[in-house]
Amino acid sequence: MRISSVYNIIIPVYIFAIFSCCSAGAGEMPSTKTTGPANSDCLQCHADNAPAVDATVLKKSVHGELACVDCHADIKESPHTDTPGKVACGTCHHDKQAEYEKTVHFAANKKDGKPRPSCASCHGTHEIMPAASTLSKVFWQNIPATCGNCHKDIMNTFNHSMHGKAVATGLREAPVCTDCHGGHLIKGINDKTSSVSPAHIPETCGQCHQTERINSKFRMPNFVVNTYMESYHGLSVQRGSITAANCASCHTNHDILPESDPASSINKNNLVKTCGRCHAGIGAQVMNGKIHSPKDSAAQNKAVEGVKVFYILLFILVLGMMIVHNGLDLIRKMQAHYRHMTSLNRPVRMEKAVRIQHIILVTTFIALAYSGFALKNPQAWWSIPFMGSSDGRGLVHRIAALLFMMLSAYHLWFILFTARGRWHLDQLLPKKADLTQFLQTFAYYFGLRKDKPHQGFYGYIEKMEYWALVWGSVVMALTGLVMMQKETFLKFFPKWLFDAIAAVHYYEAILACLAIILWHWYFVMFDPDVYPMKWTWLNGKSAPADDERKSDEAA
Repeated sequence: MRISSVYNIIIPVYIFAIFSCCSAGAGEMPSTKTTGPANSDCLQCHADNAPAVDATVLKKSVHGELACVDCHADIKESPHTDTPGKVACGTCHHDKQAEYEKTVHFAANKKDGKPRPSCASCHGTHEIMPAASTLSKVFWQNIPATCGNCHKDIMNTFNHSMHGKAVATGLREAPVCTDCHGGHLIKGINDKTSSVSPAHIPETCGQCHQTERINSKFRMPNFVVNTYMESYHGLSVQRGSITAANCASCHTNHDILPESDPASSINKNNLVKTCGRCHAGIGAQVMNGKIHSPKDSAAQNKAVEGVKVFYILLFILVLGMMIVHNGLDLIRKMQAHYRHMTSLNRPVRMEKAVRIQHIILVTTFIALAYSGFALKNPQAWWSIPFMGSSDGRGLVHRIAALLFMMLSAYHLWFILFTARGRWHLDQLLPKKADLTQFLQTFAYYFGLRKDKPHQGFYGYIEKMEYWALVWGSVVMALTGLVMMQKETFLKFFPKWLFDAIAAVHYYEAILACLAIILWHWYFVMFDPDVYPMKWTWLNGKSAPADDERKSDEAA
């Protein structure tokens, strides 16, 4: 073997070995153990003397690998004469400490002589076990008892409730204190961000009562949250009311009992009292009806169902008659207006070739918009023609897109290679006078100018619309072609770029539709000078409103 070959093997191995040693040394964390007495020194006293520590329990706890002085950092010798200071759990658990400092427990005062709840109040001291351990004070089934150390009356009430009884039987789906109030972020009911504030109680209760898995497992109705939110109370809460009745107003909070329980606040015999808390003097007839009743359920009040059916029929008959009557009236008047405007000896403004292009543009634009938004809104009533036929919708969209692009190609040829087209293009090119007329028009609108400025054959209104159409057509065509060739595009470009292009296609479509409605429709239909419609697109003749334009039409 040649020497150079040996070096080619040995040198890389040698360098790798050096870096491996360096990496191993760099990965060793320096000891963070606080200097002071060892655990065995501490247990010489605290194995028997208060505060007594069970070494076996301590070893099994989540802190079993720590030294006593890691928590009791102020103890430097054993035995010690000074009483140890309060353990600062936030030294390690700084994120939980930050949450805790925003809670009602941290803010609790000592007016009643009780100390402020600390980490140890809930988690314990030397016996802290993992939350998943049944020995842990914060194990889900032990949480009511842990909270009950301070809130004894509430614990007793909760244990009597249907939730408390379910917890006692081991049903994890049953809520405990932290499921409603939170863990380290427990806030008072007057705090707007609290999960038990009046504004958030429907949301908090809905975490279980709007969950399909829980409702199905325990055969609970799945409509209670929705029917509440649609009720007067729910609508008031959604508007920001904190006095409107919420779930706890009727069902109570910790003493929730089933409707069949005679002691339940929603038992039929107790409804007068429950509703009377807000509606003083309410009669016993409140018992004759359902509080939560789905709209599509046979349990709904028959009288309400009858009213709904009656008015649906009334809507069809009355409103249908109005639509037919006024629709026919509009058609006849539009026909008469068209005949009148066509009979006038008006100059031609839009020749036949341009009118045909416009009609094709209108048809393809509507087809593209309709079939495109139907994809984004498949459940909308106006998407029904495409329901169950995604291929049909896509075919309509692609055919319309093809015709639109063919029209665009023809229009490009028209404005570049025909004399009439080049004249139109020259008239549509932006000029300095357009900006002047734009500013003068706003001056007229605000009363700073007596007369509205006269525009040329194409004013800034038509020019803005035309060049916006050109821009939009290019953007929609290019992005649409990319979306049609998704597989090919993703061979060369990342998916995030494809998603961005799809988003451009969608938002450009929205912009185009809104621009047509707000800008084009106004000036050709809703403008009082041309209402009900400017018929130039059909008969080619100028409208009386065009008389104010400057006569720069080429002969």
